[in-house]
Parts: sequence; C-alpha cells; structure tokens
Amino acid sequence: MVTTEEIKEQALTIGFHKVGVTTVNYNIEKQEKNKQRLQEWLDKGYQAQMAWMNNPKRQNIIECWPQAKSIVSLALNYYTPHQHSQKPNTAKISRYGWGRDYHRVMTKKLKTLANWLKKQSNNVEVRYYVDTGPVQDKFWAQEAGIGWVAKNGNVITTDYGSWIFLGEILTNIELRPDRPHTNHCGTCTRCLSACPTQAITEPFVVNANLCIAYHTIENRQANLPPEITSKLNGWVAGCDICQDVCPWNQRFAKVTDVADFFPYPANLNPTLTEIAQMTPLEWDQRFQGSALRRIKPEMWRRNAQVQIDN
Repeated sequence: MVTTEEIKEQALTIGFHKVGVTTVNYNIEKQEKNKQRLQEWLDKGYQAQMAWMNNPKRQNIIECWPQAKSIVSLALNYYTPHQHSQKPNTAKISRYGWGRDYHRVMTKKLKTLANWLKKQSNNVEVRYYVDTGPVQDKFWAQEAGIGWVAKNGNVITTDYGSWIFLGEILTNIELRPDRPHTNHCGTCTRCLSACPTQAITEPFVVNANLCIAYHTIENRQANLPPEITSKLNGWVAGCDICQDVCPWNQRFAKVTDVADFFPYPANLNPTLTEIAQMTPLEWDQRFQGSALRRIKPEMWRRNAQVQIDN
C-alpha cells in the first residue's frame, strides 16, 4: 500500500509547493471545537449572504464523503513581485486574481496526483476539491502541518507566508498523519489594526458583513453599504490589506515558479475609470480563464463607480 512519504514525494514532483497528510479520526476533540467555532460564527450571521457556508457537511468531513479516512492537503504558492500602485484613480485587484484561475491550475495538478494515487492499488478511491466542496480546507491544512490558521483567517506557512492556494484529496486509505502545525501569530495584531472596516472583529474571527473582499466579490446587490464604500481605497476585486501588513508575508514571501499565476497585463493597476466603463464584451475578453469572472460586469462597474463618485 502507498505510504505518506511516497504521496508527498509525488506531490512535490507534480509541482505542489507544500503537502501534508492527516486522518479523519485524528484529534477528534479539536475537530469538535472547530465545529463549535464554525457554528458560533454562523449563528452570528458572519457568513453574510454566503449561504453555502451553512452546509452541514462542512462541519463533518465524513458527511462530505463517508468513505474518507485520510486527507492529503496541498498548497501552491502564488506570490509575484508586482505591487499595487498607490496613484489616485488606480483600481486594486487582489493578488489571487491577477493571473490564471487557480481552480484550473490546482485542479489539473490534483487530478494528476489523484490518478497516480488510484494506480497504486485497486482499492484506492479518491475525491479532490479546490473550493468545490463543503470542506474546511484551512482547518485541515493546519491539521496536516501545512501552516496555521492566522488571526486574519488565512493560512500562514513558514515558507511562503499566506500567499498560497489550498486544495485537498480525500482518500479511503489509512495514511500516517503528519503533526499538526502550531500557531505562530504570537502577540501580533497588525492585521486587526490595518483592516479599515474592522472586519476582523477579534483574533481569528472575520465578519464577512464588514469585509471589503466579500463585498467586492460576493455582494450581488446594486449598491454597497456606505460604511464599506467610504473605505474601499481603490479596491474593486478582493482586498490584500491584512496580508500585506503580515510580518510573515513581508519576510518570507517567495516568487512563485507557476507562470500561470503571473499577472495578466490588464489586471495590474487598471484605472477606476476604465473599470467603471467596462462593457460586457470587454469583461468577457479581459477575464477569460480568470477566477475574476465570478465578479460580473455590473459589479465591477459598481465597485469602481462608487469610488469615483466619492
């Protein structure tokens, strides 16, 4: 039967930057505490209009896939050396969306690893996800030793900071689990202090109702809340503020070797004016193969125009 070490070696060969393994029966008490924290977050309405967060399968990995026994957590570094312009009228796009859709890049590599894993034995079954199933990828990434869930809700690694995409493979075979990662945020509260809307209500708790990233990407309403629009500061697609100020990112970010994650020229510091005037055809051409297609043309125009008006 295939071993944890063999899977990790193959994952790195395929091009993943970090890989770790845990099991569904490991650290049950911690899983229960995590389930309780998620439910408390939902009860407060901090998921805003993201109804999919209420899926009960998210609280129990076995309900997601009953055959699951082990979880292979995988990460890809997406950092590039480009910077956001601070010039007036600049439209800021979060780093995660600068290049090719990470779902496509990660899925291709996950499929390759999953197919390799199935070939190791006739009895091996797998499922893989990249934001495509009710899996708490951040929690399992910490359990698998990838990094730790930080005060801003992102997973931080000691190798790449938090500039990583996560995916996972669930399998029906028992694997040797890695040691869970410990938390290294310490007493630092830079992310809490830097958030212009105080969306990080307390360490490790993010209220989507106050989050710029949520409103610019997920909010489908014709108008954004005034308390958000007055503090956008150029952001039209996501927000990187809490990551930009993180000491781990400032010290340990490394330029990715994945060419697909380098910025499409049109995504790097466009103007608010051009975004506000973008037509559906221009949107379609501009964001082909991009995760930013989730933001529809009218949302782009809304996000930019409200800042021009202000």
